[in-house]
Amino acid sequence: MPPLRIGAVEYLNARPLVYGLEQHPRFDVRFDLPARCAELLHAGDTDLGLIPSIEFQRGPRGAGNYRIVPNVAITSRGTVASVAIFTTRDMKDVRSIALDTSSRTSVALTRVMCARVFGIEPVFATHAPELHEMLAEADAALVIGDKALFLNPGPMQVGEGANVRTVQVEKIDLGELWLTTTGLPFVYAFWAGRSDALGPDDVRTLVETRDRSLTLRREIAESYYPGDPARQDVAERYLRDNIKYDLGGDERAALERFYHYAAEAGAIARVVAPTYFENPS
Repeated sequence: MPPLRIGAVEYLNARPLVYGLEQHPRFDVRFDLPARCAELLHAGDTDLGLIPSIEFQRGPRGAGNYRIVPNVAITSRGTVASVAIFTTRDMKDVRSIALDTSSRTSVALTRVMCARVFGIEPVFATHAPELHEMLAEADAALVIGDKALFLNPGPMQVGEGANVRTVQVEKIDLGELWLTTTGLPFVYAFWAGRSDALGPDDVRTLVETRDRSLTLRREIAESYYPGDPARQDVAERYLRDNIKYDLGGDERAALERFYHYAAEAGAIARVVAPTYFENPS
């Protein structure tokens, strides 16, 4: 059989799902930003993608032609630390939000929270994830991934030259906000591919990779931030305390809730019910 072409997210939170797969003869792994992983899968350039959960609804072949690998996902139940809105004013007063170009699911989640929780209709604009630049142009900014993990709230200088000013920045954790709003975990990304892409042995390998990696959090943190013990400590805590990797009943319910809210907020055109690869015995 030819190798299975896999598009994997390059962020720290995805490493427990791929750690060791690069050496597996069955898998040909490439690493990209979450949005790019979705683009490659939609274009047929990968067989399986660790895609933003919202992208299940957007494939050019139609979401019904994708299936999700059961039991495995990138999720949180409460504070996620790496998906956040950084705002310079109370959210009810925010009129513009800069959106991280790396993100798809978190952009949709931001739209949902603006509509359902904050009751605002801000202007959205995509921007490279550089917080000081984003806040120079907008009242708030969505930043995800490793950059968001190491950004702290507090005073920050934004703008350039004569336009430099100091603003007070608050960090709103979207994983925590979703749990408070719904009582459910949140599903950020999962493995998805065409319905004929994977066999039971492939699904089993992906689940076993997750299970093994969760015993190697320190090793993963050290390999991700070599020579930087302080960041290794943060990374290990993050992988242990913030990010979860299950896709069980609560997560499936949360996913369907998110899709319906996203449709109501205009982030997707319609809702297609998630379908899953067969759960190997």
